[in-house]
This record gives sequence, C-alpha cells and structure tokens, in this order.
Amino acid sequence: MNPEGVPLQGRGYEGYPAQPGAPAVVQTTTVTITTEPPKDHIIWSLFSFIYMNFFCLGLVALIHSIKSRDRKMVGDLEGARHHGSTARCYNIAATVLLCVPILIAIIDIIYICVRVSNRRI
Repeated sequence: MNPEGVPLQGRGYEGYPAQPGAPAVVQTTTVTITTEPPKDHIIWSLFSFIYMNFFCLGLVALIHSIKSRDRKMVGDLEGARHHGSTARCYNIAATVLLCVPILIAIIDIIYICVRVSNRRI
C-alpha cells in the first residue's frame, strides 16, 4: 500500500503508458467501519441473579456479564462478544425457567376457577 502518494519503486517517474511524463502515484481509499460495541447484558444478569436464580443460572450469567464488561474495557472486543453471548444464553434459560412455571400456575388457576363455576350451575 502506498498511502502517502509516493511514486512506486521500479516504475520511476515515467508514468503509465496512457499518461506520458506523469509520475506513478497510487491513490487509496480507506473505509472505516464502526461496529457496535458488544453488549454485556449486565442489567438482565443482575435481574436474573436476584429474581430468577434457578440452578444458579443467574449467578453464572452475572459472572459472564462481568467478564464481558472487563474484556470490553481492555479492548478485547471478540472476547467481550463471546462472554456477552454466553451471558445472554444463561439469561434466556433463567427467564424461561421462571416464566414456564408461572404460566402453568396461571393456566391451572383459570382451569380450577372454570370448573368451580361450572359446578355451581
């Protein structure tokens, strides 16, 4: 690469065949892609740790979230992305393990209420 526009070696200043007498200069274009920093899911992990700590999944999620935040501060974005993804998976598992029994309990209560109301008639 030749970002300063310095003539290339070996070509000298004779230029390209279509441009006699012109110096051979390479123009480069640099594209900077800004990526979104990886998410550490620390708030979700704290919520999972406090309210949904089935099988210590909330604790494991919180540990991975803290590791993700530490890696992000150091500059290791790939490591931060990996730990953040792992924390997200544990948070999803903890959320599902909390929501499924609550949903089953709500369905049972509705079922019992319907049976009791049908008996009175």
